Amino acid sequence: MTAALFILFGYVFGAVPFGLLLTRMAGLGDIRAIGSGNIGATNVLRTGNKGLAAATLLLDALKGVAAVLLARAVLDEDAGLWAGLGAVLGHLFPIWLGFKGGKGAATGYGVLLAIAWPVGLAALAVWVIVAKVGRISSLAALASFAAAPVFAVFIANAGVLKLSLTVAVLVWARHHANIRRLLTGTEPRIGQSTAPEA
Repeated sequence: MTAALFILFGYVFGAVPFGLLLTRMAGLGDIRAIGSGNIGATNVLRTGNKGLAAATLLLDALKGVAAVLLARAVLDEDAGLWAGLGAVLGHLFPIWLGFKGGKGAATGYGVLLAIAWPVGLAALAVWVIVAKVGRISSLAALASFAAAPVFAVFIANAGVLKLSLTVAVLVWARHHANIRRLLTGTEPRIGQSTAPEA
């Protein structure tokens, strides 16, 4: 019961569609009607407004941070773990958008940073390295979330390991289209206007 309550608690945070809200408030219409139709920062960037894209990225990460820290403050670290999972699920499957949300990277990083900042920082470092070398945002995200459970084995506890592994599975599942393009060599590189969300 406690786990379910904190998953729901985190879900409420994660399900706030900042990309959609910010673009509407800026008079840019429904972000789901352009590009990939995704509500994440990469698709917001397709509006040409870098500020809104940066704000979306930051807020999507912060909702993961907030869910974890508040749940941990209310009860304990286990509550934070459950709320972190809920935040990622909320971002991926927001009920108010017909369960069609983002791809989970920004919120996932926020959750990892809040629950175990060394794991989060290590995962972000992998993103930076892979993005710099490969110039493909989705590949960088996939590599960083795959690496997070490995880091957790060495620098975190079993709870963080389980959470990072679950988040990695969810992020990889939501990147199924990107993975197909990576396998066929058709995934756009960073800087191309058709670059997919990470």
